[in-house]
Amino acid sequence: MSDVLRLKKSNCRNCYKCIRHCPVKSIRFSANQAHIVGEECILCGQCFVVCPQDAKQIADGTEIVRVMLDGTAPVVASLAPSFAAYFEQSGFASLKRALMQLGFASAEETALGATLVKREYERQIQDKSMDVIISSCCHSVNLLVRKYYPELIKYLSPVVSPMIAHSQDIKRRDSTAKTVFIGPCLSKKDEAENSPVDAVLTFDELSRMFNAAGIVPERKLDSAQESRARLFPTVGGILKTMDIPDTGYTCLTVDGTENCKAALEDIAAGNLHRCFLEMSACSGSCIGGPVMEKYNNSPVRHYQAVTTFAGKRDFAVPTAEAGTLARRFSYIGVPSTMPSEAEIAEILAKTGKTSKADELNCGSCGYETCREKAIAVYHGKADSSMCLPFLMDRTERFSNNILSHTPNGILVVNEDLEVQQVNAAAMKMLHIAHEGDVLGEPLVRVMDPQPFLAALEGRMVKEQRAFYAEYSKYLELSLVHDKTTHIVIAILRDVTNEEEERLKKEVIGRQTVEIADRVVEKQMRIVQEIASLLGETTAETKIALTKLKESINSEETR
Repeated sequence: MSDVLRLKKSNCRNCYKCIRHCPVKSIRFSANQAHIVGEECILCGQCFVVCPQDAKQIADGTEIVRVMLDGTAPVVASLAPSFAAYFEQSGFASLKRALMQLGFASAEETALGATLVKREYERQIQDKSMDVIISSCCHSVNLLVRKYYPELIKYLSPVVSPMIAHSQDIKRRDSTAKTVFIGPCLSKKDEAENSPVDAVLTFDELSRMFNAAGIVPERKLDSAQESRARLFPTVGGILKTMDIPDTGYTCLTVDGTENCKAALEDIAAGNLHRCFLEMSACSGSCIGGPVMEKYNNSPVRHYQAVTTFAGKRDFAVPTAEAGTLARRFSYIGVPSTMPSEAEIAEILAKTGKTSKADELNCGSCGYETCREKAIAVYHGKADSSMCLPFLMDRTERFSNNILSHTPNGILVVNEDLEVQQVNAAAMKMLHIAHEGDVLGEPLVRVMDPQPFLAALEGRMVKEQRAFYAEYSKYLELSLVHDKTTHIVIAILRDVTNEEEERLKKEVIGRQTVEIADRVVEKQMRIVQEIASLLGETTAETKIALTKLKESINSEETR
């Protein structure tokens, strides 16, 4: 498997959207990054389409093509018929001129190869040698069968795709030519490996090359619509191009990977016989390809553009020599061992799932069921922490334990000052009997809102102490305004005992000073009498005794 899809690690945000949309779960999560498992991927491009962070990238083929254009060999573009949907209002002649301005020797429609392929399909139905025939134009469908339904490989039509058939035809006519397929599909980059196709560009890559060269394709439609093979990229387009012989085969169209999987399951179960299945991994067929869906999605308008461009006759293409369009498909999957029931149960238990009732099967991890996710964990493709309900439950229990056991009161209000959450400690401090009595109610019912208004205005409220007469308590209040979640968190501490102890000390201090005053006054009188006997002046004695009093006051109030 070539490195067609790549991860841009700096962009991945661990949202699991890619695994939710991946039809074969070929994505492994490691270190909070999504990694595409190439051996399991069918290159449907859904992860590329749905990634909100553009963390999935298609391997860029523009540099390879530029080198080819600078070479001496003629380079011929094979333009997929869905170009009519991507380059709206520009006909094939306009795009051919633009491609030749870019340096291509020529350009042809891949529909020429499609004409050769559809003839092979008609022959196979006529031969009646296969019970079920699955069209082999879509490389992603081929990969799906070859990797996940090996018992059905025998039903894949042993014919090359229109891309390869056209490239073979170009090189038959000019053995020196190099070919570049241009279309809406990223899986063609992989299919081109070890084939006559020298390079593959998506329509988006071609647009970028046009822009870099300052080339604007003329908005002019072709006057002639001569080939019905141009219908190939639409739903049922292959069948519409075929002259189906009356041999008893039922001809059906299946588009979208999930629908293809359902049809393959039916075939594997023996429920379908004598039928030709036109399968496309993309919903809406090729005009709903990943490049179209990502950048330029308008399925109804695009369908109209392609069908308007198509005609009712076939291209005048010589019939291919016998065997030149044949292709043999083989199994390329990676067999995996299944964990035992005990191993699955052990993995489930790590996320708190010890019974069937615990398995929510919510799909938030990207897997349809908790059991599927456990199997992915066993294979190293997923991690237990990918379970959102488990993480939420663990976080909630963790925060609830903190809120329940902290001695501090926690009161949470929104920016409209309505109570959103209150813990047991706060309920005790504020005399709240039941949590439901205050949730959603105005804050003013339980506390003075003024400090909260100050916090909303950006002023700091930290360790603000006040006496709350209605609760007969002294409370210390600190507020945090979380602007991201639009809440104000109040942290309350009951400091009643501290304040009462402080007041007691103040009373004792005042009483001590009063006693000291009386003692000093009495001592002053005695000292004055002694001083008069010693001949000292009253003023000197007073100064000395005042200093003594101040010293006593200072000592008592410490």
